[in-house]
Amino acid sequence: MSTAARMLEHNWNRQLQSLGLTHAGVMALDVIYREGSLTQAQVAHKVGVQAQTMGKTLTRLEVHGHIARQRSTQDRRSYLMVITDKGKRALAEATEVEEELAGTGVLEHGELREALEQVIRDLSNTDTMPLKIVRDTMESLPQEARWVAEGVASQRPAGESSEGTPESAED
Repeated sequence: MSTAARMLEHNWNRQLQSLGLTHAGVMALDVIYREGSLTQAQVAHKVGVQAQTMGKTLTRLEVHGHIARQRSTQDRRSYLMVITDKGKRALAEATEVEEELAGTGVLEHGELREALEQVIRDLSNTDTMPLKIVRDTMESLPQEARWVAEGVASQRPAGESSEGTPESAED
């Protein structure tokens, strides 16, 4: 999954360059669009990165005119990130690019795409993924996808159970 995500992000970033965006920039724009005005720290928290990392992304978005920084009326020391009209248009175009990429290959299969989207939703709402979510997700996948996932699981070191603990001789 990690390799697939990196490859998808690499291809997506290459197509987003003409919009002055990166994958990280689209994520930040999407959060600001959905949530409204947010501080740099709030955007970073919602995207799941450090505030310093998000600072570079937000600066790039500001330089391209996708966001504007407005001084907070409640805390004059901080700034709020606000999406601009140009940012809304860029976000819409980036969404189209994402849909085109996601519509190719294996992600065309609705069941797998829905299962991956559910994993994302579940993980974005919690700090850890309960085992029940993993099992439910596996059960909802098409048979071919379960074979792939189970094949990866079967490659764990001999003598190690699916929970990552050594199997007893009685098993």
